[in-house]
Amino acid sequence: MLFWSLAAAGLALDLGTKHWMFAQKSLRAGDVLWIWPGHVGLQLSLNEGALFGMGQGKAWLFAACSIAAAIAIPTWLFAFGGARDRGLTIVLGCILGGVLGNLYDRAGLPGLDWGVMNAARQGEPVYAVRDFVLLAWRWSPQWQERIVWPNFNVADSLLVCGAGVLMLLSFRHGREGEGDAESLQRASTGAA
Repeated sequence: MLFWSLAAAGLALDLGTKHWMFAQKSLRAGDVLWIWPGHVGLQLSLNEGALFGMGQGKAWLFAACSIAAAIAIPTWLFAFGGARDRGLTIVLGCILGGVLGNLYDRAGLPGLDWGVMNAARQGEPVYAVRDFVLLAWRWSPQWQERIVWPNFNVADSLLVCGAGVLMLLSFRHGREGEGDAESLQRASTGAA
């Protein structure tokens, strides 16, 4: 229940925020609505690629990877026993929510037309992820140029944060496994 609840909540939050942002008539393509001027803003964009815009135009490939992940994650948890670990269950629930949110966009289910963002592509259906969060900063006041992070959304946040926590969990399990191996070695030599 925990896994499916988190996946559903992550998916709902992602799709809800994307729908709300792209329904804002006052925010046109390219405009930025600064929440913290120069640092955090809202800007609509469509990404036909993956993380950081890599693989532009290959939405079908990323959709196929998303489908594979949507099958592999529950399989790992329920067929191979991963669900016995509460932390892993929580992280994978969040990751699945992100996977499904971006898959929804890549499948063209929002029903957008490229004319929303690019008049030259008017009438062409969108098979791209809807992004809207913009982060920017300067490392030094002397720098004239701001460093701008590629736009992202709630699903991207769930995926990246989930992957980071998954990596941390793997380190924890690695240390636990080392302790188990040392205990077994001591026990077999009679030193325990």
